[in-house]
Amino acid sequence: MRWDRDADMVWPHRAVVTAGMPYGNKPLHFGHLGGVFIPADAFARFLRDRIGADNVRFVSGTDCFGSPINEGYRKAVESGAFSGTIAEYVQSNHDAQAAALADFGVSLDIFEGSGIGHAGEVHQELTDAFIRGLYEQGTLQLASTLQFFDAEANTFLNGRQVQGHCPVQGCKSEHGYADECDLGHQYEPTDLIAPVSTLTGTMPEMRPVSNWYFDLPSYGAFLKQRVSELEADEEVRRVVPQTIAEFLGAPIVFVKNELFEAYERIMADLPSHTTREAEGNKQSFSLEFDDVHAREEACTKLSAAGIRFRTSKTLVPFRITGNIEWGVKAPVLDEVRDLTVWCWPESLWAPISFTIACNDALGLPRGTWRDFWCDDTAKVYQFIGQDNLYFYGVAQPALWEALGSHGIFGGAEARPLRQTELIANHHLLFGKTKASSSGAVKPPTGSELLEHYTAEQLRAHFLALGLDQKSVAFSPKPFDPRLTDEQKSDPRVADPVLKEGALLTNVFNRLARSCLYEAANSFEGFMPVGPVSADVLERAQRTMQRYDALMYRVELHSVMQLADEFIRWSQKRWADGIKAIVEREGTDVPPSEARRQLLCDCFYLLRVCALLMHPICPRGCETICDYLDFDAQDFFSWNYDFASNDELCGAGEIDEGRHQVRPLPPRFDFFPKHESQLKK
Repeated sequence: MRWDRDADMVWPHRAVVTAGMPYGNKPLHFGHLGGVFIPADAFARFLRDRIGADNVRFVSGTDCFGSPINEGYRKAVESGAFSGTIAEYVQSNHDAQAAALADFGVSLDIFEGSGIGHAGEVHQELTDAFIRGLYEQGTLQLASTLQFFDAEANTFLNGRQVQGHCPVQGCKSEHGYADECDLGHQYEPTDLIAPVSTLTGTMPEMRPVSNWYFDLPSYGAFLKQRVSELEADEEVRRVVPQTIAEFLGAPIVFVKNELFEAYERIMADLPSHTTREAEGNKQSFSLEFDDVHAREEACTKLSAAGIRFRTSKTLVPFRITGNIEWGVKAPVLDEVRDLTVWCWPESLWAPISFTIACNDALGLPRGTWRDFWCDDTAKVYQFIGQDNLYFYGVAQPALWEALGSHGIFGGAEARPLRQTELIANHHLLFGKTKASSSGAVKPPTGSELLEHYTAEQLRAHFLALGLDQKSVAFSPKPFDPRLTDEQKSDPRVADPVLKEGALLTNVFNRLARSCLYEAANSFEGFMPVGPVSADVLERAQRTMQRYDALMYRVELHSVMQLADEFIRWSQKRWADGIKAIVEREGTDVPPSEARRQLLCDCFYLLRVCALLMHPICPRGCETICDYLDFDAQDFFSWNYDFASNDELCGAGEIDEGRHQVRPLPPRFDFFPKHESQLKK
């Protein structure tokens, strides 16, 4: 008998897993870890077990450039919190991020940065090739636009040095920056409502600058077709096509009803448009334009007439370059010099840079990155927060389509980039608000959490939250602002973070210990080898098939539920079985065949439990493998029939019907509690 693989699920031959890029201006808080990195790590670990470690690249790195970093560096220097160059500032934050990821067992194949190490060198080279490719395909446009300028400080302002209200209709964000708000809405800088310079507190002027823009609006039909395909794909999370579709509407301006007469006075001067009266109880009427350029012309005239307005989400030209010094250097095109690349475009292809750098470190030919990003038998799984769906779900697919089969890095082989699988999670909340280092209540950092929990307790809890379905609150008892200090120290007040940890420290731990102690006490330190009981085999293989299907859809919270049920069933199988044998046979007798069969079954169940939980709590599961004295690559591989544990043993062990295991020290814990949780 072998576990039944679902023929409808075709796993890729090779896979890339990405986990976004944290900005290089801060350490990782729990939202970075629980919302993106740990889910991505669990899936990458599963893929290594499922299709082979050599066929998987799990990549990420610090986002070294962009206005948040410039602004963070400026504030850190002004406050005296940091002294040194901006590159040293980014490096120090990168080092802290890398340490946090290691502490949480995040098994990246590479974690460098867009401006750090060999990956940074590759990224500069790839960025140059990527932008030149877009230019050669005729999809870039040089445009003169207005940028915020602080006359008092005598400087142009980067994106985060301007703050106002988002102009997009329906958005209530008060953290609108130069051309995007903190909720990911894009707009023209001139549309930002009530802009203020964070440097001087004054209203900035608008001065012209020239930059390269990608003609995103021309890919509207392509993106609408892609949305239709995503909607028809049951494996894609609903939030992905829903969010992408929001940006594909017509270019519309919304004006308050009380300003209708003012609008009528300039109506004839506006580009051709359709006026629609306010529906129902809505407070604004709307003006729909043929394209975004006509809308922007109208916005300029509305502003000049003193008419306030908001705009709809729609496709706007996607900025490729910028004018700040700290950034990836842009290539010289049409004699336009001294530009850097806006951080968002280059961060979209940074995972390719990381893949190339990773393959370089392995001594592989440069072109092998295409086997992961372009081959029909490969997939790229990008784990992101829903706020970033505009960039990964709208801009990136259009850029990939625009580039076509252009030979990035040259060479004879030129296969188009494959569209990626977007694994978008909803918000991981801290209490009732989105986790944000800039919020009023600071979320705990990864290192702060590890002062109260083990990494494996936190990994299990984060994966059980169900962020693929909805935004979920993370409420660690030691950091819960709703609790008093007395309540935080009261053991009678439950800690929701420890719910999944109890499965590890109690149930799973007990099963592993029971099997190994029974082997030592009754079978001279050997694990019985032989056929597994039919009902055990049927339950295990049915669970594996279901687990495989859930992983195929990346439903990690359901994976946790399934593993929880199976581990509890396995432990009960042992507890009920040994109780019945002891009641029937006593303890001071040679081990019976029934006792041998029970232990044979339970060692098999322990192996399956460890296989299922390996992506979730790798350290403890690998310790189980170590004490069972099996090779980890074999033990965690899915390329077996799983008919019994015989398939892991040598011919001599099968003939003898036993396999020696390592002696387990007394009161050993495979999944120890955090020291703060131990009774004093």
